Amino acid sequence: MKCVVGLGNPGAPYALTRHNIGFLVVDTLAERAGKPVKLLECEALTGRMTVGPESVLLVKPQTFMNASGQAVAPLCAKYGVNPQQDLLAIVDDVALPFGRLRLRGKGSAGGHNGLKSLAAKLKTENYARLRIGIGPEHPVRNLADFVLGNFSAAERAALPELTTRAADAVEAWVQQGIEPAMARFNA
Repeated sequence: MKCVVGLGNPGAPYALTRHNIGFLVVDTLAERAGKPVKLLECEALTGRMTVGPESVLLVKPQTFMNASGQAVAPLCAKYGVNPQQDLLAIVDDVALPFGRLRLRGKGSAGGHNGLKSLAAKLKTENYARLRIGIGPEHPVRNLADFVLGNFSAAERAALPELTTRAADAVEAWVQQGIEPAMARFNA
């Protein structure tokens, strides 16, 4: 079983914030599959889909971004998911231009608190991640306000295409592995 975790913050006030792009991609995958992500287990909303022959657990932690590992680690244990082979985390990245995708097989948290929490609770940084660029066009005074802010009108207009491309990248990772998916989707 593969486990695809979209990182974000629960609740209506955060639904369309830049920090919740991971949730939006998981929602896109769930819509494609016609499978809701609504079962509450291990402090996360989960759902199942199939990509080719592979069963995929879709996860939206409900612990808030900075405590994402608190939900993900118990789910990995419950379902026997080996993070180093079968986990993909989807996160926002302010260092990447808006709309750019970057898949990696492992790496550091790079200052992302959600990834720091995953690494701490999973006791490894060796899991795949899909970073989605939300970077501002101009410098911002308060980075926290920016990532917790709503998408601009132009960004909202681009979201369907962006979440579709990101969902395609996730499915490529599931079916072909990290290297072919990186070659196809990393610009």
